[in-house]
This record gives sequence, C-alpha cells and structure tokens, in this order.
Amino acid sequence: MKTEVVPNKLINEKSPYLLQHAYNPVNWYPWCEEAFSKAEKEEKPVFLSIGYSTCHWCHVMAHESFEDQEAADVLNENYVAIKVDREERPDIDSVYMSVCQALTGSGGWPLTVIMTPDQKPFYAATYLPKHSRWGNTGLIEVLDAITGLWKNDRKKVFQAGEEITRYLNEDRNDGENSASDPGKELFFSAARQLMNSYDKTWGGFGRAPKFPMAHNLIFLIRHSVYEQDKNAQTICESTLRHMYRGGIYDHLGGGFSRYSTDEKWLVPHFEKMLYDNALLSYAFLEAYELTKESFYQLAARGILGYIMETLTDKDGGFYCGEDADSEGVEGKFYVFEKDEITKVLKEDAPYFCHWFGITSDGNFEGKNILNLIDNKDYEKKDDKISRLCQILYDYRKLRTVLHKDDKILTSWNGLMIAGMSKAYQVLEEEAYLQSARNAQAFIERKLTNRGGRLFIRYRDGETGHDGQLDDYAFYAFGLLEMYQACFEVSYFEQAVSICEKMVLLFFDEKNGGFYMYAHDREKLISRPKELYDGALPSGNSVAAYVIGKLYHLTGEVKWQEILKKQLKWMGKEAGVSPANHSFSLLAFQTVLYPAAQLVAVSPERGIERQLLTLKREVFNGIDIIFKTPGNEEVLSKIAPFTKDYPVDLVKSQFYLCKNGTCLKPVERMEELKEAIKAISS
Repeated sequence: MKTEVVPNKLINEKSPYLLQHAYNPVNWYPWCEEAFSKAEKEEKPVFLSIGYSTCHWCHVMAHESFEDQEAADVLNENYVAIKVDREERPDIDSVYMSVCQALTGSGGWPLTVIMTPDQKPFYAATYLPKHSRWGNTGLIEVLDAITGLWKNDRKKVFQAGEEITRYLNEDRNDGENSASDPGKELFFSAARQLMNSYDKTWGGFGRAPKFPMAHNLIFLIRHSVYEQDKNAQTICESTLRHMYRGGIYDHLGGGFSRYSTDEKWLVPHFEKMLYDNALLSYAFLEAYELTKESFYQLAARGILGYIMETLTDKDGGFYCGEDADSEGVEGKFYVFEKDEITKVLKEDAPYFCHWFGITSDGNFEGKNILNLIDNKDYEKKDDKISRLCQILYDYRKLRTVLHKDDKILTSWNGLMIAGMSKAYQVLEEEAYLQSARNAQAFIERKLTNRGGRLFIRYRDGETGHDGQLDDYAFYAFGLLEMYQACFEVSYFEQAVSICEKMVLLFFDEKNGGFYMYAHDREKLISRPKELYDGALPSGNSVAAYVIGKLYHLTGEVKWQEILKKQLKWMGKEAGVSPANHSFSLLAFQTVLYPAAQLVAVSPERGIERQLLTLKREVFNGIDIIFKTPGNEEVLSKIAPFTKDYPVDLVKSQFYLCKNGTCLKPVERMEELKEAIKAISS
C-alpha cells in the first residue's frame, strides 16, 4: 500500500477528525507501509492513536498533548506516530481495542497503543493527560519510561509484543463447535436479562449513562409479538416514550443524541450519530406497527426529518453526524436561558416555557435543555407549540453552528436506507422512499468499484479504504428493506450480489462466522470475528439476519447451508449472554419463528401499495416477492423456484405460504386478505 508521507502535517486532511490536527507539531503518519518501514529503519517504536471525529476525550487529548510542543518533541524524537480514524479503519480499531482490553481490562477512545515496527503491541491505554495527575499516569511520563525500556531492555519489549499477539490469535472460539443449534430459550433468557436491568421509573436498561440501544428494543417488540409477552412490550414502549420526552431527543430539530448522562434521559452527550437515529427510527416504526398509536410515528417522523434536512448530502448520501460542541462549549448549540426565549418568542414565551419545562434557574449549568419529562400532554399535537418551535429552531440556526462530520460511510448509510425504507413501508410517504433511493444510488456511484466491491467511506470527492464486513452486511440489510418497500427487483438482485461477495470475502467456511476484513486484503496481527452487539449491531449478526431473509425469499439451499453454519457459530457465544446479542436474536427469530411468504404474480405493476397494506396485516410477518412479465427473467436467476409461478396476462395470482405449507392460490385482494388473517390467528 503506497501512501505519500508529508512530515509535520497529517496526510488525510479531508477527514474531520484528522483535519483539526493537520498542523500539530507531531509528525503524524497514516497507517501505511512507509510509517512502519521508517520505524524499522530508525529502530523506533510506533505510537498509535485511534479516535473519531465527535469523541470528546479525543479532542481533549489532542489539544492537551498533540498540539503541545513539549509532548510533540518527545513523540517526534523517539517514536513514529500514526493516527487512525476508527470509522475509516474499524479493523485496526477492533484489533488494537482487543489489545487494550486484554492488557487493561477495559477499552475506549482515544485509544493509545505502542508497538514494535512489526505491529506487535506491548502497551495500551485510553486517555492520557499530558503529565501525571490525580493518580493517572501522564503521556510524557509513559513515553519517557517506554523510551528507556526500548533503549535498555528491548528484548523484554519484543517478548511482550509476541505474547499479546499470540494471545490474540489463540483459537478460543473456532474449531468444532459442540454447541447445539439455538432454541427459543435464548429469547426468554435475553428478555429476562433485559427485564432485570430495566429501570422501572425512567425506562432504559442499567444505570446512567444510558444508551438508546435500539436493537434491544426491536428485539423486545418482536419477542412480545411472537410470545404474546405484554411485559416485553410495556418495557419497550416505556423506554421509547421516556427517551422521547427527555433532553436526549432534540425537540426543536428532531433526532436523538448519542446517550444520556443521567437516569431520566434529560442531559445528553449532545453529539448526534447517524447510526443511532437510523436504528431508533426503525424501533419507533415497529412500535407504531404494533400499537397503531400515532405518538410513535410522530417520533419517527422527527428523526427522519432531521436526517433528511441536516445529515443528507446534496448527492444523496447520509453524513455521519454532528458534534456536541459549539465554539468549544458542549451543548451550547442546544441550550437556552429563559430570558433568551422570552426575547425571541415575546408574549408566547410563557406558554412555550411551561410546555418544555423552561425555568430561570435552568436544568443544565444554569441554562435549559428542552424536555417533556413533566408534561403530561406530551403526546398531543399542539399547533401553537409547533409554530413556536419553528421560530426558535430558525433562531438557533443563526445563533451558533455545529461542526458536521460529513464523511459518508457505507455501513451507516445501509442502516439509514433500511430506516427510510421501513418508513415508506409503514407510512407510505414517497419522500422516505426517495431518500433511500438517493442514498442507494450514491453508494453505487461513489462507494462501489467496477467489480462491485464496496469502499468504507467517501468525503470531498475522495473514496477511501476497502469495504469490510459491516459495509456489506448493513448495505444488504438496506437493500432488502428497499425491495420490501417498492418491490423493484434490481434492489433484490443487488442484495443477492452483495451477500455473495460478503460470503466470498469474509466467511469462515469451516467454522462459521464472518471475519471483519477480507481474506485478500492487508493482514493485521489478527483477523477478528466480532459478534457483540454494542451501540452498533455486529456485522456478524446483521449478516445472519440478511442471509436468513435471503433464504426465505429465494429458497436457495446455498443460503440455508451458510445460515446453518453461521447460527451455530453465533449460538455458542450468544448463549452466554443473550441480552448482549440482541440483533443476533433477530436473526435467530427468522428461523425459529418462520415468516409467511407471499409470491404475488401480476401481469403489470400497480398493486405494490395494496401489497404493503396487506403486509401490515401481519406484524413483521410476510416476505413478499413480486413477479411481473418485466422482471421474471431476473427473478428466475436469483430465486429459481419462481419459474414455477406463471404470469397470467389477464389476472393476478397470489401464493401464500407459512411454515412450509402453501395455501391454494387466490386471485383477488379480498381473498388474500382473508387468507392472511387466517394464518395470523
């Protein structure tokens, strides 16, 4: 991999996180052969810093140390310094985060790793102050100590690097998996674990800080349906409502912040991330599908509106998110003094302040975060409040600005495409489908090479880094949701193609599980498989979910065989702590609670909206294939069983199946609706 190296200046100036440090006195290098060659030639250890654009402590460490001449002199003299954006190289982040967790028992960002020139780590930490303080060892003290060790006892350093590398590559999870195929007990166990950590007063799970973890909620929604578990539904609904009422939701501009620092969701860490909002929109939409309560679609519309107005590139892709800070102050963009609101809204200010809990004393450092925590009428649509919100929103945009992380990531875009497509399926508003179409077209134009392989990110005309598992799995998820929204066979065909590449590039045919990076790309000191569903679901869990859907839609045995290996591999780890693998559980549900399949055969297009209406009759319950004279050739290749469903040039026919049993085909929508009711009872 050849990359130009420019001293005293960051190479990738176009990445928002790296741009702010472009003129630091540290001689930063990207992750490249030249950097390690330089380290080997000059006999220096490598200092690796991993962060991301909206990480508060990454900014702190950068300003405190990397922009400081004293710290820079120590680094430049004794180390080769490399900076990596974890969103652009999640594989590097995953490998060395594992190192940090193995050496320290925990992890986080900024991630600091020191390694030998052959990439073998021997020291790891997260945030380090410039000098030691309050019991925390300082960066300069660490650097000086390791420099002494490097010069005086290098053999010890290399031995430590060998040991940690050997540990990373131990065959702990692979080999013959003796675990039995997963059963429904996984779901009951996960539900119990989530219920045990549920906050009965404020919703959510565990203590502050609280994260949305939308895939936990999606699992509980579906579990409540499959097992008629009203308690699971109550927990999910309560959590969604409390989150929306708190300050973690932006009541002026829409969208959710990344997490709440307190138990009642009032004070967020103010950064907004695309992936959180994509998954939360999906959760609110599923809650609306289940309950038909308008509150949930209102919340979903707020999220989606924020994405379309603020995080959408003019060419269709979705940006990563927005910073927490304005003018160096966290939350400044979002909070208000009561007098300020009075000046803007004048005689309407008391009404507005009462609605959103605004006081003279404030609820956040003397200022106010808008919230509905004490508003019992939070569900009601109030036209006056809507008008006043718009006035204050317009004022807020002029008052100060937020930094926008305008990278466009394939993986996160895949999740948002799924959210927009889901919105069209549920709400049938063309704007949502068009937003999904635009983002999908962007990925095809800007983030796909001529051979159909994906890239990780795009920014300012530059495409970077070979796609990894998350990119393929999340994008396939989005494509399948698009197909289920509009039934255009091109999206189905593309989903199949992406999944075929995913299997070819990442799948462990012997043991099951998908590796994080492709077999034919740069080799790191280990090749991880990730399954834990954290703030983001793992690529493995989404891949399994998508493959399960493909098997149901295509009937192809090859997808069944891959799915069997994948679920068996997943079952062993997920079985230890099911609640930490909630998206994996969604994949298991596709097998253990088989969905109905509908093959709709029609002489012409035009019945798609009717099919969506019928689909909503069964919550999350029907996978639909739509066959017409115009798409039958393509369908016969990706779903060969559809060859046996002839297209009648005069009338439509509907073939409904569930649990391996197919009903007699019907010709009229009314008959199909009755059949759907029958299989749903």
